[in-house]
Amino acid sequence: MKSRISEKFRTLFGKDGEFFASAGRINLIGEHTDYNGGYVFPGAIDKGMMSEIMLNGTDKVCAYALDLDEYVEFGLREEDAPSQSWARYIFGVCREIIKKGGKVGGFNTVFAGDVPLGAGMSSSAALESTFAFALNELFNLGIGKFDLARIGQATEHNYCGVKCGIMDQFASIFGKKGSLIRLDCKTLEYKYYPFDPEGYRLVLLDSVVKHELASSAYNRRRESCERAVAAIRKNHPEVEFLRDAGKEWLDEVKTDISEEDYKRAEYVIEEVQRVIDVCDALEKGDYETVGRKMYETHDGMSRLYEVSCEELDFLNDIARKCGVTGSRVMGGGFGGCTINLVKEELYDRFIAEARAAFKERFGHEPKVYDVVISDGARKLE
Repeated sequence: MKSRISEKFRTLFGKDGEFFASAGRINLIGEHTDYNGGYVFPGAIDKGMMSEIMLNGTDKVCAYALDLDEYVEFGLREEDAPSQSWARYIFGVCREIIKKGGKVGGFNTVFAGDVPLGAGMSSSAALESTFAFALNELFNLGIGKFDLARIGQATEHNYCGVKCGIMDQFASIFGKKGSLIRLDCKTLEYKYYPFDPEGYRLVLLDSVVKHELASSAYNRRRESCERAVAAIRKNHPEVEFLRDAGKEWLDEVKTDISEEDYKRAEYVIEEVQRVIDVCDALEKGDYETVGRKMYETHDGMSRLYEVSCEELDFLNDIARKCGVTGSRVMGGGFGGCTINLVKEELYDRFIAEARAAFKERFGHEPKVYDVVISDGARKLE
């Protein structure tokens, strides 16, 4: 990928720039908890975005998306926003840095990635983090890591229409090889957990489907959670997020909110606790508990949060039948991947059975991605 980027960069701009990269992410457990002030448990992976960048001394960005074979130029004022969705991520990062008082000028860039699009590994956060990290370095802005993650999050909110939490950008910036990270999304305290599950493999099965309405449905679920919090707060003013509420407080307002809002909140409150349980289990090397909690998360995302789909439920059922230790839908839902914790001795049979059964049911095989926990945003030598 680096040589392909370099060749195109030299063809377009006649010189060599500097290379930066950032990672996609997996999340072992803790889905839809980040914007509810809860815990998440992500790690950066060995697939991500890579960019060659050179300052050009103008107030214009010249960007080429190698994978899409598209070139665009845009200025750095609000009215200069490009129409291409991929370019809005880069533009948004520039604008959010400027809003924070950072001085950003024009640059030339060619970028590419190997994060599978639509698979729930957050290619968008990898793209945002690559450029936030790079511009911070190239313009000597001195922005801290948390603020780089917030710049990516604000880009999603203000330029891409997704009211996401902080998890994806956090994992992409803070990722560390061989470690998962428990992040408290309310306090932003975090802790690295070494993750080397001897005798097990972590594998993603990509359904290769992405159902429509994912972004709008995501935002609607966030609104459901906010309505539940508002109802609980009438009795308990100290509650800022669903993370602060116990199930008994939710039950107090069950008749005051819709059944749908109640189910969404019930899932979140249970999921916040599951992250804590999984961290405790990992410290004891108890992967059976980790796996059981993953299945509980899938059930909650399917029945209560309703962000699974037929294809993902099917893959989860196959995992159960094959004796896989843990399996669940990963990411926002409505398509994408299941993440599976599989004993080494069961791995080959599980993958073969999943491919065959899924193809018979849906007409195509799922894609298979082995997970390697890797470093986040960085400059490449």
